[in-house]
Amino acid sequence: MSERVRFEIVVEGAAGAITAERAGADRVELVSALVDGGLTPSLGTVKSVMEATAHIGVFPIIRPRGGDFVFDRYEAAAMEYDVRVLARAGVDGVVIGALTPDGRVDRPVVQRLLEAAEGLSVTFHRAFDVAADPFAVLDELIELGVDRVLTSGQEGTAAEGAPLIAELVRRAEGRIAVMPGGGVRAENAAEILSRTGVRDLHFSGMDTVPSPYRHRNPRVSMGGGTVPPEDVRRINSAEKIVPVMRAAREVPAASA
Repeated sequence: MSERVRFEIVVEGAAGAITAERAGADRVELVSALVDGGLTPSLGTVKSVMEATAHIGVFPIIRPRGGDFVFDRYEAAAMEYDVRVLARAGVDGVVIGALTPDGRVDRPVVQRLLEAAEGLSVTFHRAFDVAADPFAVLDELIELGVDRVLTSGQEGTAAEGAPLIAELVRRAEGRIAVMPGGGVRAENAAEILSRTGVRDLHFSGMDTVPSPYRHRNPRVSMGGGTVPPEDVRRINSAEKIVPVMRAAREVPAASA
């Protein structure tokens, strides 16, 4: 029997994790600052998510800042410490990634983080999508013992990157899970599965809702106009999540 599709939802806190769990997702990638591509969440946020959920895997991202994925020794030390703290807090896995300036896996940093994870399940995040040679990186991640890699196939969306994702799946031969992420929607989830043969999907199912603010000051923007304004919120929406999962589950097993 073909392996069922597993769903990972990227969330920023307990409310999103509860939504994901109720929708039937398998894991959440827990982040802060999703507008920066996702940064390490606070220990308080991690513990609140774990207390609010019971049947879903919690995978915090370990990323100290936005921007590139080349980390200095101080950032590497901070990431190692965060992994150790979160592992001991009882998370189910962590999401990591580090590259050298020439786009290769920063092996010493990744090894440090894997050792700090103390046997937890580990995902290599979308640093993969800016690596110089995706096949060489995939082979090295397999050698290092990473469990899955999150990728859009080095394109703007996973649908656009489906040809490369399919090649990665073939090369992996089941030794590492290849998980598409980036622009996964109800309209393209089945196509991504059919074209690639993956058994994992990563998406957020986000929607924008008004803030509960009654008083507003339109002259002030905390993000300098580069992030959503303070009078709206981005939330994980069951109305966005469930249709993706339904579409993916309708793909015939033979096609995936």
